[in-house]
Amino acid sequence: MNINAVSWNQELIDKYNINGPRYTSYPTALALRDDFAVNQVAETLATGQAELSLYIHIPFCHKLCFYCGCNKVVTRHQHKADIYLDYLAKEMAMYQAMLGSRKINQVHLGGGTPTFLTEQQLSRLMSLLHRNFHITGDAEVSIEIDPRSCSEIKLRHLRALGFNRVSYGVQDFDQQVQIAINRVQDAELISNHVRLSRELGFDSVNLDLIYGLPYQQATSFNASIDQVIALNPDRVSLFSYAHLPSRFPGQRKIKDEWLPNAPLKLDLLQLGIGKFTEAGYQFIGMDHFAKADDALALAQQQGRLQRNFQGYTTAGQDCLIGLGASSISQVDGVLWQNAKDLSDYYAAIDNNQLAVVKGFVLSQDDRLRAALISQLICHFTLDIAAFSKQWALTSSILDFWTYFAAAKHKLQPFIADGLVTITANRIEVTALGRLWVRSICACFDAYLDDAATAPRYSKVV
Repeated sequence: MNINAVSWNQELIDKYNINGPRYTSYPTALALRDDFAVNQVAETLATGQAELSLYIHIPFCHKLCFYCGCNKVVTRHQHKADIYLDYLAKEMAMYQAMLGSRKINQVHLGGGTPTFLTEQQLSRLMSLLHRNFHITGDAEVSIEIDPRSCSEIKLRHLRALGFNRVSYGVQDFDQQVQIAINRVQDAELISNHVRLSRELGFDSVNLDLIYGLPYQQATSFNASIDQVIALNPDRVSLFSYAHLPSRFPGQRKIKDEWLPNAPLKLDLLQLGIGKFTEAGYQFIGMDHFAKADDALALAQQQGRLQRNFQGYTTAGQDCLIGLGASSISQVDGVLWQNAKDLSDYYAAIDNNQLAVVKGFVLSQDDRLRAALISQLICHFTLDIAAFSKQWALTSSILDFWTYFAAAKHKLQPFIADGLVTITANRIEVTALGRLWVRSICACFDAYLDDAATAPRYSKVV
């Protein structure tokens, strides 16, 4: 089935556009517990995997983007980043003592706005990372960039520091949309950054778009997509705007009546999927596109694609250490999260303790469901016999469906509407079903039956 030829109707929207997780982990971050024993971190890392990934959260932004749901601190005081780096240095030292010579094959700076940091602060951060961790020579080193806070000098500096992947936040080129979300940046600025990134030899350039923002219309969004395609990025992220003003105060600046309704929002997604795939991008799923020869696309083609707190990844879903306020780690079936507020993060480290405030140790059932959800959300298919054998459900398909009897019941509407097919030995998400893969995965989620939990997630589309 050609996903671009599918007609999505209001009935499907009403049935399946539920509140649900993005499944960057299973269980999701909402399942993390306050009674988590912090000593579990050291025990886990003592026997953990040989290679790990690092995520460093830089919370600072010069200006508030109204749509943003990230953990952030809006400030013009540059010295606050120096203080933050002081504490990151102490946190790194604590992890270094636990990791020893363990290798790091991927480093990612996110936020907030990582390019809030000056060239000197970026140099200091990278020096701290290399001092405390064994980063491999061929490691992927990536950074999220706000084009407004990254001069040509800073971009050259990032390349000199060893960054080899960049991601630019475009969101939308339309000026009315930009004004409404308080993020005005002209197309020439982004074009110049992409061009220079190519000249400097960055291995990969990603551009972010968001659909569902205020005042977006099919015509204007079509123009924005055309501009992105003309810039020829290696990857494109097409995120759904999650309007949760009760959780994110900045979103209260965006009035409900400014937002596209559900059918229009779905039209915008269809438009993006159609145009990017026609332009030669592989639809990775949910919100990502990549050129067919990109590492992400190749990993999916070869059945190696995985998902972690950074989204789709080639580096594994169970080997990530997060540094900085609010960051989340997942290593060998153990999840833990740092304090979100800077004052709490600083206080813990001042007491020579990790700033971990909650966590979760996966049970065998959790691990099994996590593996199944990851397989479906990354590859849209599951070999039941192979999965059952791997997870000691025996090779009997009856045993599999006995274990997942509740999930099979929940899947029936998806099957009836052509979103999922179940054969003797396979679960297959159809081309149409890929749009609703989050809802399909939710059928296997043992934590979503709590009516108080689901509303805390965003709509699937």
